[in-house]
Amino acid sequence: MPNPFPDPIDSGTARLVAEPVAGDNAAPWSVGELAFKLKRVVEGEFGHVRLRGEISGYKRVASGHAYLALKDDQAVIDGVIWKGQASGLAFAPQDGIEVIATGRLTTYPGRSKYQIVIERMELAGAGALMALFERLKASLAAEGLFAGDRKKPLPYLPRRIGIVTSPTGAVIRDILHRLADRCPGHVLVWPVKVQGEGAAAEVAAAVRGFDAMPAEIRPDLVIVARGGGSIEDLWAFNEEAVVRAVAGCSIPIISAVGHETDTTLCDFAADLRAPTPTAAAEMAVPVLADLRLTIEGHAQRTERCARRYLERGRERLDAMARLLPKRDALLGPQRQRADDLGQRLGRGLERRVSLARGTLDRASGALRPAILTTRLEAARARLDANWRLAVSLNPDRVLDRGYARVTVQGGAATLATAAAARGAGAVTLYFADGAVDAWTDAPRVERPAAKGYGKADAKAGADQPRLF
Repeated sequence: MPNPFPDPIDSGTARLVAEPVAGDNAAPWSVGELAFKLKRVVEGEFGHVRLRGEISGYKRVASGHAYLALKDDQAVIDGVIWKGQASGLAFAPQDGIEVIATGRLTTYPGRSKYQIVIERMELAGAGALMALFERLKASLAAEGLFAGDRKKPLPYLPRRIGIVTSPTGAVIRDILHRLADRCPGHVLVWPVKVQGEGAAAEVAAAVRGFDAMPAEIRPDLVIVARGGGSIEDLWAFNEEAVVRAVAGCSIPIISAVGHETDTTLCDFAADLRAPTPTAAAEMAVPVLADLRLTIEGHAQRTERCARRYLERGRERLDAMARLLPKRDALLGPQRQRADDLGQRLGRGLERRVSLARGTLDRASGALRPAILTTRLEAARARLDANWRLAVSLNPDRVLDRGYARVTVQGGAATLATAAAARGAGAVTLYFADGAVDAWTDAPRVERPAAKGYGKADAKAGADQPRLF
């Protein structure tokens, strides 16, 4: 934009415009118009600048914007970093750090001040980076993040190994090849950026992500690795977010950032520092061949030890066996005594049987008449009882009490009912003192001449009256 106050040219000599005089009809500018005209002039003249200076008064407000001042031994200029650019800085700005700020110059009309809107900021040289490195190291060490008692021992043979590194670099290939050569196992790779904007946040998130995995899939060891480079290239591993994530991880961590001469704050916070990523793989697992050889050696030593104890036990047993008495010497007297007792037992049994037989004979001679008498009396008693039972069951016993028994004449069958007596016709009544023949309402039948009866008796019987 052209200068609103151009210098007039007269014969090659520059001179200032004459000051307005009283009564001049030129329109006056407002303060705001002048301020915005100056703003456009400054932005048009200094659209892109790079300033080198020391940070002073750095602060980041709630909106996410950052405000600071850049100074040197001659002047001070205010600066502002908007939220988007402040979040993408590769390091955490602090007072006293010398930086190179790239941006555009502008003015702030509200305060009539000029300032630089910083779009990119980097540390000014290795000296400034090392000063910041030492400052962060002292601050974090004072919190105890590098203390030795926080270090965790590495597992001897981890089942799963987590690796935080770039997925496309040579580092991951070297680590995987080294692990496969030494002792193949399960490897989990968390790909991250290892340099530039956002690298520190990704590395810290990866470490926390491994630590938050479920126990059944969480790695037993984590390797944070990156290849060599300048201090600017490795600066992401000096960021406070990475250091705190590594120090707070519950999984043992090996830091393998850079080459052997490179040192980062991540190395101090890790449980073990490896000079190179390849060395980290060697530290993580043993050599499989050496492991097998060691196991075989232990097996051989165990076998020799067991055999040695067995041999020594056998020697002690043989020595103790030699001290024991012989079997014949130990059991001879007992055998002889058993034979003697056996012979005595046979003779004693024979004598005992003889004595018992004599005693039995004497007893049987004395007890035989008595036994027979007793048995006879018992038999007689049983016979009397049976006879009494038979007498009690005799049907003619009731005749003594005035009863009579009715049968068919000439037969022995007893008639128990009146119908049977009518059907029989001729019956015989048995009383206690004798028998009487009788006839029922049925037709009279001639009584047959029975043995001992004459015709007169039969006729007399025929003349008897009817019973029914």
